[in-house]
Amino acid sequence: KLTTNQNRLIFLVDLYTKQAVTRDELDTWIRKTALSVIIYEGIVAGVFDYDYAPQSILIKSRRIWINISQEALSDIEFLREEEILHALQMPSSSYKPITCYQISEKGKEFVQNVPREDKEAVIKVVYMSGSQELLKPMWDENSYWLSSSLGVSKKSTITEIEDVAYVSSAYIPQCLRYGGRPTLSNAHRTHECLAALSNIRDKNIDEIITLSSVSLIVAEFIPFGANHIVQANNNIGATERVQGGFISPAIDEYSSETSVEMSSQMTSVEILDYTLTNHVNLEAEIRFPEEKSIVQVETFGISLNAEGTCFYGMQIEAVMDRIKDNISLDYLSRILVDVQQDSSTIVDSILSQYQRDLMNLVFIGDANNRSKVNLVIANEITPHLTAAEYMDKGDYENEFRQIIGDTKAAYDISENDTLVFGANGMLVCGPHARLHEPLLCAYLQFITLDTFLQNFFSRIWILNDDLAGTSTLIDRATSHPTALDHARTNICKLSKEIIQLDEITGYLVEALEIMEIPPEPPEQTGRCLYNRLEIRGMRNQLGRRINDVKKNLVGAQRFLDVLRERANIVFDAKMAQLSETLDQNTKRISYLQESNSEIVHILQLMQFLLAGILAFATLDRITGDWTVLNTKWMESFVNTMLKNNVLLWFVVSMLTWFVTALSVQGCFTFLKWKSQGMTKVRIQINRRICLDKIGALLQNKIKILEERRVVEGKDIVQIEYKDTDARGWGGSAPSVTLEYDETNRYLLEVGVNYNIRKARKHLAFNAIELKEKILGDLKGIGIYDRGHESSSQQLAMEKRDTIAVALKSQMLEAKKHIPEASKSSYLAVPIFPLAEAV
Repeated sequence: KLTTNQNRLIFLVDLYTKQAVTRDELDTWIRKTALSVIIYEGIVAGVFDYDYAPQSILIKSRRIWINISQEALSDIEFLREEEILHALQMPSSSYKPITCYQISEKGKEFVQNVPREDKEAVIKVVYMSGSQELLKPMWDENSYWLSSSLGVSKKSTITEIEDVAYVSSAYIPQCLRYGGRPTLSNAHRTHECLAALSNIRDKNIDEIITLSSVSLIVAEFIPFGANHIVQANNNIGATERVQGGFISPAIDEYSSETSVEMSSQMTSVEILDYTLTNHVNLEAEIRFPEEKSIVQVETFGISLNAEGTCFYGMQIEAVMDRIKDNISLDYLSRILVDVQQDSSTIVDSILSQYQRDLMNLVFIGDANNRSKVNLVIANEITPHLTAAEYMDKGDYENEFRQIIGDTKAAYDISENDTLVFGANGMLVCGPHARLHEPLLCAYLQFITLDTFLQNFFSRIWILNDDLAGTSTLIDRATSHPTALDHARTNICKLSKEIIQLDEITGYLVEALEIMEIPPEPPEQTGRCLYNRLEIRGMRNQLGRRINDVKKNLVGAQRFLDVLRERANIVFDAKMAQLSETLDQNTKRISYLQESNSEIVHILQLMQFLLAGILAFATLDRITGDWTVLNTKWMESFVNTMLKNNVLLWFVVSMLTWFVTALSVQGCFTFLKWKSQGMTKVRIQINRRICLDKIGALLQNKIKILEERRVVEGKDIVQIEYKDTDARGWGGSAPSVTLEYDETNRYLLEVGVNYNIRKARKHLAFNAIELKEKILGDLKGIGIYDRGHESSSQQLAMEKRDTIAVALKSQMLEAKKHIPEASKSSYLAVPIFPLAEAV
């Protein structure tokens, strides 16, 4: 018999999944992350009686923190074991496995027996109110939205991590210290937590396991060397007479000026001990603002070592109303999120720009959210059970999962000491736990290297994808107008990435050589822990994996060399074709120039002859067969003035010719002046289009010219048309030229010829306005084929940069609509503005 939560869970999965009945149909599965979002919304709405805690997951190569219910995941695993749910494992584009779920035939039978009230409770969460549209979780690179096909969406709070009040002191294991003063304790400030509050939305947290006298260590591997340690010591002032002070990750771009203004979010650093090229230990107090009701005294102990292992330690003095003892794992999970995030901020202030670039390369621009390893040490655990009893696939394991991830194994290293391994770290608890700090720190050195190597290996496969994408671009160089330029740019960027990745392998090899395997302890408890940690075997495995990574990088470099050679061959072919085209055009222009020169002289001569003909024709109208000279009143004037005066009529004729010529010349000059007021704009587009939209565009236009030419199997079409709506262009209708590749459906270039002197003086368009109008008109008719426009041609780092820019613009846009958005939890807005931006 299933519980109420399990009944509602299988009904929820049934709503979102479907099994294919015939071969032509497709199965429908629901992804694990999407299911977790819906379950969280159900917990908030009171539909599921589960707890939740923050956990780090990977979404599209980006690591984020979301609130996940470990109890719900435990029920899902139980339903899988009972074959009520099917599970599907798939690789993702980031080379991390994705789990999907589907209801089974056996599960269908259970769904039919789900009570009506349970179904109604689930329906209230998954359906949009007043409709039969399922709300589907969608990710916009920043938040999850529950959206329907009707365009209505609701933002989920699953990514909003809750804060708790706590007081901590710096903690560095003694095995990492080399003299210097001890770390300071903040135990005298524990009273500040007693009256503090938290913003945890779940008020009924089940505390099944508590720990006493807790120390947290978060560790990671960062490529370090002797020179980097020297630089780090200089960055934090360890080599100065007065050591330490405040540090900030901000870069001073105006170092020559008098003063600087910056945010108060800084970190206070005190140097404990250091050696110039091997290590530095320091104490850091975080001074980041929190909500007024939440008190967080956050002090780190930081140990940076030349082999690359970085330790961030914290002794928990008090959490909420708990001082030192009986600290809930639910609270610890939220503290660990602070430690993971704030430690990245602190160490980035210390690292060199070179190291930050390497980390951003490996984590694809998301180094601030990189994964780290958690080590939790406690003097006492309540309830105290055996390791086998803790691994119950139920409440106890769910509690451990909140702080160390999926539990792998648990061991009793002594009668009172317990060791629990998880996917994201380990827990050691017992009265003798701190005696094993040297072994645990040695283990962290290798396990952090292992974690970094996993991310590094995934990054190499993403690099191979970028190389394959660049190869595709070179193949499309004859059909895509910008493919070759894009491919050559990618080759330069990928060459730099391969060089940096190769440098990282050097740091990995050096780190593995420096890391020492500690000797086996003499006491029984130490030997048991030593055997369970298997440090020696881990080192051998890491050595083989680093050699494997080297081979992959060599292969990537050879692939890049082939791509570079292929790009050069295609480029040479294009240059040869261009040279041939230029020769032909030059000959054609030379011929036209000679013809034009002759035509100009002829036209000038004809202009004067035409003026003379017109003048004499005018006189002929006066002196022809019937003229005014035949009248009696004019006869005396003609005889006296014209016939009796030599050459007078000739002079009159010449004057008439001259005046007529000046009039014709003035008219010609005016028309020439008007025709010379042309503004020409040429815009290179190179975007995929819908050919049927061109027909719609020309429907109400006057077509002037259509020219077609075949180039390398491509039909290049050039259409010139005149717009009939002169009022829309300020009184002067321009002629527009469209040049497009009809075979591959690419709009290559748009040209606009606009006579500004024919337009109304105050309504005439300038060049920038012409560009904006023609591009707006093309976009308005939907000429671009958005279905084929994607970021698939971008490299992994370029995609991350595009997402970052889109996120920034989306946040700025969201600030403008905060008053409107706060009126309702459902927003009638476009669901994915970011997807369009990308």
